[in-house]
Amino acid sequence: MKTILCFGDSLTWGSAPGTGTRHPRADRWPVALGAALEGRAEVIADGLRGRTTAYDEYLADCDRNGARLLPTTLYAAAPVNLVIFMLGSNDMKPHIAGTALAAMQGMRRLVSITRRHNPGIEGQPAPDVLIVAPPRLCETANSEFAAMFAGGVEQSQMLASFYADLADEMDCGFFDAGSVAKTSPLDGVHLDAESTRAIGKALAPMAHVMLGL
Repeated sequence: MKTILCFGDSLTWGSAPGTGTRHPRADRWPVALGAALEGRAEVIADGLRGRTTAYDEYLADCDRNGARLLPTTLYAAAPVNLVIFMLGSNDMKPHIAGTALAAMQGMRRLVSITRRHNPGIEGQPAPDVLIVAPPRLCETANSEFAAMFAGGVEQSQMLASFYADLADEMDCGFFDAGSVAKTSPLDGVHLDAESTRAIGKALAPMAHVMLGL
């Protein structure tokens, strides 16, 4: 059976907007993806709240730097046939990087790590990569989130274009999650249950083709 690794942040973990709670399993996009594939692939979800593509951030008692964590995750999940990255929103916090360009550069680093990773299994080829642009941030009356992501609404408008160009450059798949999902104005960042399920369902045909299922 083929294996898909979903490597992301709170949108992959399943954060419910405005509450700090977690969506039920069925309402998380990796679970919805697995359901849509009807058991034809194993889907491993690695969602870490606050994760960046490749930047340090010290507000939690864990490491949130995706580039530093990815090799260990790939090794633990091996063999992996497809890696789906949905990251970048946290990079646009001004105290981390603050721009969509920085997120794209971090995503480039993640793809490079994936392509060069040694899984410790002889003859195992590098996984295919699907880059997913997270839904664009939106305005919110939540003062803490509005300040945390100051300038992020404007920057996030450019992220899908940057990621699409990167996917062409590095021969990856690409999907704009903003085509099927919208962030909630409750906090401007996270997704309601309908949107998270929609992303998983929308990614299923792409995963099906990329894995030759």
